[in-house]
Amino acid sequence: MRWRDIPRDAKVYMLYHTIIEPQLIVWLLFPLYLMKTGYSILEVGAFFTAVNLASIPLTYVFGRMFNRWDIKKGLIAIDFLDGVAYVLYGFAKGSIAPILLFLGRLFEKLSEMLYPLYRAYEQIIYPRDKYEEIFTWHLRLPEISRLIFFPILGYIFGYIYTEPSHYRLAFLIFGLLSAFTITYIWIFLPSVNKEERISPEGFKFREGEFKLLLAFEGFLTIAWALAPTIVLLNYVIFVLHKTIFEVTLISCASSVATILGTYVSERIPKERGFHAIALGMFINAFYAFVMALSPPFWIVLLVYSLGDFGLAMWFPFYRAWMFRLIPNERVSEFHAAISSYRRVIELVAPVIAGALATLHPTLPYAASLVGFLSAGLMFIIIKRREATQ
Repeated sequence: MRWRDIPRDAKVYMLYHTIIEPQLIVWLLFPLYLMKTGYSILEVGAFFTAVNLASIPLTYVFGRMFNRWDIKKGLIAIDFLDGVAYVLYGFAKGSIAPILLFLGRLFEKLSEMLYPLYRAYEQIIYPRDKYEEIFTWHLRLPEISRLIFFPILGYIFGYIYTEPSHYRLAFLIFGLLSAFTITYIWIFLPSVNKEERISPEGFKFREGEFKLLLAFEGFLTIAWALAPTIVLLNYVIFVLHKTIFEVTLISCASSVATILGTYVSERIPKERGFHAIALGMFINAFYAFVMALSPPFWIVLLVYSLGDFGLAMWFPFYRAWMFRLIPNERVSEFHAAISSYRRVIELVAPVIAGALATLHPTLPYAASLVGFLSAGLMFIIIKRREATQ
């Protein structure tokens, strides 16, 4: 699919994600800031787990509410809550620092509770018959933005402004930038009300296939949650003795691999989508296997790139499969329910990952390997079952 063939509303939405991509470096800076100010990898994991506790039921409640409300307002709320969180991080200094850090992370977690609205919004505004093609662009554009800005920001915070006080100033700046992104959403993104949420004629909810999707979500959530960003930061910076700049180089190499993966994905026929998902899972399993062996930095860079190449190859087919199983009139509720289900699995994952990394820095990747292999094997079973039927 060419850029000119994409509907205007979809283009505006993709450009929004492209604009906010540089701000996501906060996801690297914040856990690193905690480690730089004296928190161990286990304590960082416990910190994230503590904030996870309240989010599970509220995610579903918020999603159900947005069955009736304009989803666009939910997207504005996400950016507002993130902005408040980053500002609180910026003011976290002295004796009140632990309180402000916890409150900031709580606001960020409230924002994450609304993340299912992104998927709900995409399901409505993206053409239903073009999901696979359009998601290649959905992946590609933000990665280009990351490729441009992450090395610059990584060098700044890795070699020039490296103190915790510099990180706090960065949090304040990123928090204030939310005012710009909120304005962009308000002016340019279309509203999605009840009248836009009518399922296509002939839609039928397939309960059995939806249960398979939930099983896959479970394995995939386990795989990613047991080797989170804090594990990579701990290994690269405190074991390999690199800086945040080298971490952003890994991110940029992964962006190049993701962009290449989207072009490969475009050339895979839709009827081979399940094969692409299974192959992508085994590529991700190889990434986890190599990382479990405690490789040197240049191998880390290559294998993370390979893992994201696999992700870009299978993601459009998986997201298209998910969207075609969910009725439009309950889109917010369904995506929120899936997100709550994932949060149950993720609840104690950060502290488990921190504990495993305390035993050995790359042990979490071995646990992640089991999740990817299980997900890949599940799709092989699905295809064999379809063949026999």
